[in-house]
Amino acid sequence: MQKIVIWGAASGLGAAMVEYFHAQCYEVIAVARNPSKNPKIEEYKLASFSCDATDKAQVEQVVSQLPEGAISISTMGSFRADVPVDYIGHRHLIDALEINGLNRFLLVTSLGCGDTWKYLSEAARKGFGAAVREKSLAEAWLTSSSLDYTILRPGGLKNGNVSHSGQLSQHEEVHGVIARSEVARLAESLIQSKESIGQIYACVDPKLNS
Repeated sequence: MQKIVIWGAASGLGAAMVEYFHAQCYEVIAVARNPSKNPKIEEYKLASFSCDATDKAQVEQVVSQLPEGAISISTMGSFRADVPVDYIGHRHLIDALEINGLNRFLLVTSLGCGDTWKYLSEAARKGFGAAVREKSLAEAWLTSSSLDYTILRPGGLKNGNVSHSGQLSQHEEVHGVIARSEVARLAESLIQSKESIGQIYACVDPKLNS
């Protein structure tokens, strides 16, 4: 059974990832600052770790206990936190994964990161531009690492079931929204594809209205 480690598993997109991958019969390991915030982790009897990713020692300790060959997916993020996890937490995680030889890693950031910053509206830059810039730094740290990485940049996140209508794209301007569960489905397709290693994708669902 393939082992998937979900970082940021307590809420939001991370919680949707936990539900999706558990339903697909993966062995899910949940990591979050406070895993008890997601009752599904206990309901599904999943292995879990409490970890503040802004603390390098905590990240190193958790990663050292992960099983060989486990694939990590990170949805970690913070909004207006005193110490945002978006960059420093991922820097700690990427470094620890390298040291421990856990090479396959999918990082979920957002539209507007990296070379798509120019497409972000002025209102969006004012509203959450700081978080996007932090995530862009995380992407830069990852792309200069030795990991077998994939980066996924979803549009605005909504609740909802898997739609099978989410679309991946590269090297083009994209705007829109997508359900968290559909992001999880697309994430699964990417981690199972060797062609996605070293690639960056955007994803939105054209059937959803923004």
